[in-house]
Amino acid sequence: MYKTVIFDLDGTLLDTIQDLADAANYVCEQRGWPVHTVNEYKKMVGNGIPKLVERFSPANARQPQQLARTLEAFLMRYSAYMRQKTAPYPGIQELLEQLKKAGVQLAVLSNKQDSLCREVISYYFDLSVFDRVRGALPGVATKPDPAGVHRLMAELSADAPSTLFVGDSDVDILTAKNSGLAGCGVLWGFRDRDELTRAGADHIAQTPSELARIILGTD
Repeated sequence: MYKTVIFDLDGTLLDTIQDLADAANYVCEQRGWPVHTVNEYKKMVGNGIPKLVERFSPANARQPQQLARTLEAFLMRYSAYMRQKTAPYPGIQELLEQLKKAGVQLAVLSNKQDSLCREVISYYFDLSVFDRVRGALPGVATKPDPAGVHRLMAELSADAPSTLFVGDSDVDILTAKNSGLAGCGVLWGFRDRDELTRAGADHIAQTPSELARIILGTD
């Protein structure tokens, strides 16, 4: 049984891709740039919003000052419309309640800007379910760097053998490995089994109920 679980947010707890894609394509349309499909955006996300902005910007629009302006425009649009199509994945609410009742410490670590991370979590979930919620902070390296994980673990008095990192992408599995933790990939998110396997996932869960069995050691 794992006593502490650190969750990724986008693609793991919440299906946010349509709102992210809509905001990004709005910015692209305003600038006369090509837009992208939702499936294309699934491969662009995972390394934080600044990297997403860089990826959807044309190659000739990636000068630092221009990226800064595009990032500002994206954040304004996304902040205003980020609850239009976003929703928890089926079974996630029940999973969190089950784990909380079992005494598992629950935390969120996202590469999404900290204020946005907290806002979206508080909108869709009861914040009391989580012992810690953390997004990207100035001066703290984002995933897959282990700095954020180690800070959370210290705050939670968690040890590596009893802590599991859960996410939907290679970034999350690499975060687990870099932090000295077991990593579980989930298949309901933005990436596929091949990516998670290649990244070295210790576990792969097809459904939230399967994830519960992995965490509680009831498989």
